[in-house]
Amino acid sequence: MSDKIMVIEDEKKIAEAIAYALKREGYLVEIIHRGDTALERLPIFKPDALILDVMLPGIDGYEILKKLGDRGRSIGVIMLTAKEDIVHKVLGLELGADDYMTKPFDMRELLARLRSLLRRMQAAGEKQEATEISLGEIVLQLNKRTAYVGTRELELTPKEYDLLTLLLSNPAQVFTREQLLDRVWGLAYFGGTRTVDIHVVRLRKKLGEECGRTIQTVHGVGYKTLGGYREN
Repeated sequence: MSDKIMVIEDEKKIAEAIAYALKREGYLVEIIHRGDTALERLPIFKPDALILDVMLPGIDGYEILKKLGDRGRSIGVIMLTAKEDIVHKVLGLELGADDYMTKPFDMRELLARLRSLLRRMQAAGEKQEATEISLGEIVLQLNKRTAYVGTRELELTPKEYDLLTLLLSNPAQVFTREQLLDRVWGLAYFGGTRTVDIHVVRLRKKLGEECGRTIQTVHGVGYKTLGGYREN
């Protein structure tokens, strides 16, 4: 079955050009021009990836990312915007976007980045042979992309979930910030390694005081987790 791509873009000419290029590549495409309409259509169309503009009527792209994070959906996201400053790029990626392009962009580059994103998502899914990983009170249900501390379900963004999965899957292994960026984000990150620190801080807070200590800082290097994990 062809991958399904939702193009969320209020500029009709841009949306139609993207959709035309995607359809030529064999993707199934749906165009949405409003942010609030996109949220209504997401559970119906069930896209594999979004081409998401930041500035939208109804609600903006950032709010859509927040909603995706709250629902724990596994959907690839490439953000589009006319804004060139680093703050907006960092914000979008920290909210769970996988990649970022500034208008005007080359359609061939957009298609290449989308193919790369979909390959990474497929590879990640194929590697999840185990259905569950646990470390102490932390439990990850990989097939459902859910995380728990005891009986408490955590509300993680897609990138927070992927980062926690990587760390828990490789107990006691030290990852540099650059390695974590490459393994989790899979792209040359605009905002630098600071985003890893931000995500770790958020993960520790959501895990709680005791379980948050599971993620340890290796000063001057990066991060690791304590102990071994159990795989089911």
